[in-house]
Amino acid sequence: MNESLLTTTAVASNNSSVMVGLHTCFHNDDAFKYRAYTFTYLLLFPVAFLCNIGALAVFLLQSSRRSSASCVVMMNLALSDGSFSLTLPLRLAYYFRSGVWDFPDWLCRLCVYGFYVNLYTSILFLTLLSVLRWLAVARPLRHRSLATPTRTLLLCLGVWLFVGVSSAPFLSNGVTIRAGFPRCFEPSSPSSWGRVLILNYVALALGFLCPFLTIIVCYSRLVRRLMARSDLHGSSVSSKARRRNRQRSVHLVTMVTATFLFCFLPYHVIRSLHLHAVCGGWNCSLTVALQRAVVVTLCLAASNSVVNPVLYYYSTRTFRNNMRDAHSSLLSSRGGSFRSGLALVRRRNTT
Repeated sequence: MNESLLTTTAVASNNSSVMVGLHTCFHNDDAFKYRAYTFTYLLLFPVAFLCNIGALAVFLLQSSRRSSASCVVMMNLALSDGSFSLTLPLRLAYYFRSGVWDFPDWLCRLCVYGFYVNLYTSILFLTLLSVLRWLAVARPLRHRSLATPTRTLLLCLGVWLFVGVSSAPFLSNGVTIRAGFPRCFEPSSPSSWGRVLILNYVALALGFLCPFLTIIVCYSRLVRRLMARSDLHGSSVSSKARRRNRQRSVHLVTMVTATFLFCFLPYHVIRSLHLHAVCGGWNCSLTVALQRAVVVTLCLAASNSVVNPVLYYYSTRTFRNNMRDAHSSLLSSRGGSFRSGLALVRRRNTT
């Protein structure tokens, strides 16, 4: 009995020392992480903030489209991305200071929480948008009866509530002291990596795999339906409205699929491998390589906040028209003010 207890204690202490060794191992590579995140967030912040705030403004101007279910979903998606962009200055300040957190603990928790809320609300809103597009093409009558703005708004609120509650465990990850400095965006101790691994698999199953499979099913049926209609009517017989609808559907399929393949899929795969490497005590060099891969794929995941406005532009004709109208009115107002200024200068010169 005592021998087994001693053996268990020795194994536990050995595992703990391995975890501490790995913890030190990949923190020796912090310089790469800080440079990569600083460069990425410097590019993302102005683009994500301006594009998503601009998108929200354009959606609000679409008085005729605010009753559209897809517009309600896109507004929530823009709100999610715009909110995430507001946390980027804090992240930039942290990485500019080489990983020293000078802000309150609750702000650290909010930034960690905000990343995961944005990530999984984006995934679920894109999934909902894809289901709505499939319904509009394959079941137009059911789409009109089911996809009302009120029901869609309630569904979006349900997504916010589900993701907000599911991501609540990340609020427990606040400021921790490492090497004598307050740190953020990292587990508080080597033992907490096991809990992060469990959360990873829950998020992987509910937040990525289920939505991704839903999108694959919707898009395979959508493409099959569009091809059947194309064969049935032919390009010469199809009306302009039908062609525009098909074109918007193709744009949506392409943009959402590309977002999942380039922004979300690599991050979830590499994150799972990295957590297994840390918790399983894998070789140090392999763990560091996976750590770098996580950094790169997390930057790709964060970039979804600037990819989504491109989706609005190419998949929604009314959005493009309002963008052009806003641009034209801005130019005309600038031109009018410039002309009035010239007239004032000439009037002064003549007097």
